[in-house]
Amino acid sequence: MLEPNHQYLSIRRQCELLKLHGSGLYYIPVSETSENLEIMRILDAQYFLTPFYGERRLMALLRLKGYNINRNRIRRLMKLVNWNTLFQEPNTSKPDKSHKIYPYLLKGWILIKLTRWNCDITYIPMKKGFMYLCAIIDVHTRYVVNWGISNTMNAEWCRDMHMLVL
Repeated sequence: MLEPNHQYLSIRRQCELLKLHGSGLYYIPVSETSENLEIMRILDAQYFLTPFYGERRLMALLRLKGYNINRNRIRRLMKLVNWNTLFQEPNTSKPDKSHKIYPYLLKGWILIKLTRWNCDITYIPMKKGFMYLCAIIDVHTRYVVNWGISNTMNAEWCRDMHMLVL
C-alpha cells in the first residue's frame, strides 16, 4: 500500500496515515539456520517414533547426536514443527469403588440463607516468639465476625473462637 516515489506524501507521512511503524517497513525476517533445519527434520522424524517424548528427553537425544542445544531452543523448535507431546492425563473424575459414597443430607431442604464463614490463622512476629491471630470472617460481607490473639496455637483456642460466634 505504500508508494516509495509518491509525489506528495513522504514515506513517513504514509506510515502515519496507515498507522504503521517505519521500522517494520524495512524489516527482513531472518530465516532458520541450517543446523536448526536439521534439528527440525530430526524432530519431525522422531515424533512418529516417540510422540510421548518431552523437551528434556528430546534435548538429551539431540545432545547424544552431537548438537549443542538448550531447553529454550528445543522448546522453540518444537513449536515450529508443531510437536504436541502425548501423555496420559490423570482421570480424577472416576470414583474409586472401594471408597464409601455418603448420602447428601440436605436433599429436599429449602435453605433460605446460608452463612459462610472463613477462619484464618496467622502469626505476628514479636521480639521474643510469636503471637497467633485467629480471625473469623463472613465471606459475603467481608466482616470480621470474631477474632482472638494467643501466644500458643492449639485446637481449644480455635474452637473457642468459633464457639463465641455461635
